[in-house]
Amino acid sequence: MAFKFEKLEVWQLGMELTSKVYSLIKTMPESEKFNLSSQIRRAATSVPLNIAEGSTSQTDPEQLRFLGYAHRS
Repeated sequence: MAFKFEKLEVWQLGMELTSKVYSLIKTMPESEKFNLSSQIRRAATSVPLNIAEGSTSQTDPEQLRFLGYAHRS
């Protein structure tokens, strides 16, 4: 059984972006693997995570708040 957010194209694209970011990080120089890669990884994962968290909300305004977080990420 899929969660309702898994049907959203924006969540699916966010997951694709996250996968590509993780692949890109593997190609980064060692000197950047901790600082820059950490920041990039957190930004990429925050999009689908905020969408997923917002979909569990009980109210539409609450869900819109989390979609706003995802958009700003």
